[in-house]
Amino acid sequence: MALTDIAIRNIKQSVSAKKYSDAYGLFLLVQPNGSKLWRYAYRFHGKQKTLSLGSYPLVSLREARTKRDEARELLSKEIDPGEKLKSDKLQRIIQSAITFTYVADEFLEKMEREGKATVTLTKKRWLLDMAKVGFGQKPIHEIKAPEILQTLKKVEEKGNYETARRLRSTISQVFRYGIATARTDNDPTFGLRGALIAPTVTHRAAITEKDKFAGLIRSIWDYDGNPETKIALKLMALMFPRPGELRQACWLEFDLTRKIWTIPAARMKMRREHKKHLSPLVVSLMEELKTFSGYAELAFPGIHSRHRPMSENTLNSALRRMGFTADEATSHGFRASGSSLLNESNLWSADAIEAELAHVGADEVRRAYHRSLYWDERVKMMNWWSESVNKFALQQLE
Repeated sequence: MALTDIAIRNIKQSVSAKKYSDAYGLFLLVQPNGSKLWRYAYRFHGKQKTLSLGSYPLVSLREARTKRDEARELLSKEIDPGEKLKSDKLQRIIQSAITFTYVADEFLEKMEREGKATVTLTKKRWLLDMAKVGFGQKPIHEIKAPEILQTLKKVEEKGNYETARRLRSTISQVFRYGIATARTDNDPTFGLRGALIAPTVTHRAAITEKDKFAGLIRSIWDYDGNPETKIALKLMALMFPRPGELRQACWLEFDLTRKIWTIPAARMKMRREHKKHLSPLVVSLMEELKTFSGYAELAFPGIHSRHRPMSENTLNSALRRMGFTADEATSHGFRASGSSLLNESNLWSADAIEAELAHVGADEVRRAYHRSLYWDERVKMMNWWSESVNKFALQQLE
């Protein structure tokens, strides 16, 4: 006879355990201490087995029957409900151990194996450390948008709007990696794009007027500070690479005979190797630089450690000592200066200028053109630019 709630409530404890059957293998096991336990008896591949379904009254009669029916459905599919229960429990334990920190660290290891630049990895670690403080120890699949927003708002409250934006983007990268590796199935940062204060875009200061740029060049050529810093500033003016590309340059990258500087992909913003022509003036400056750092691996080693590159603040600090404020000139601004004045000359194609700057469009054919078709023009252009800069420098003697 099937069990009823009234009958179950009226069952009294006895000296020994006793079974009370319901239907289709479901029964209630009443222990001598009075506890009432739901059990489901079944056979799988000829073996008699028992599945625990909880205790009464925490699990009601109706709920126990539902669990029994679910187990019977699994049996109809040749699945052992007992083993399925163990597997699900193990999966929950594993998932609870897969925290945001765990996935974030794995994501950083992947970036490192891909050869991402050291400066990029350092920035990512710095950003993710902020995220870890907020929700790093929580299983990644349990993290919701409000928890992430709370962390982002703490950054915003300090006025660091751009940092908050980059932090949201980096957290999103970790979640997308988690989705790809089956650790979570959702990126909760997607709905937060409009929740953050948009930072005001400020462009790096650059001198793009010819006469003012000539004054900057004269100041650099007349600079009486550290000779390696002076050479670095001259090379920034003559080749306008990104400051980090020059500061971290190694001597092995320079072929002074063929007059080519090959910047490895790991240090390029677009992660593609980039070659730059070395004008005669640049070659002479590199030869001069050899007398200071030719024995080292780095072309521009730091003052305190010759095994570390020149500080990123060194060039900007030198510009400040020359009297140029942060609103007037920056080391990165040489790129805008070169681009503006080369375009203004009307002597060179826009594509050749963009190729020299290592600006890459989306079109693959265009990329191929940048690497090959414009090389001859770039050589002529950079020789012309070098001569023009040198003329600016010599004007102080007139």
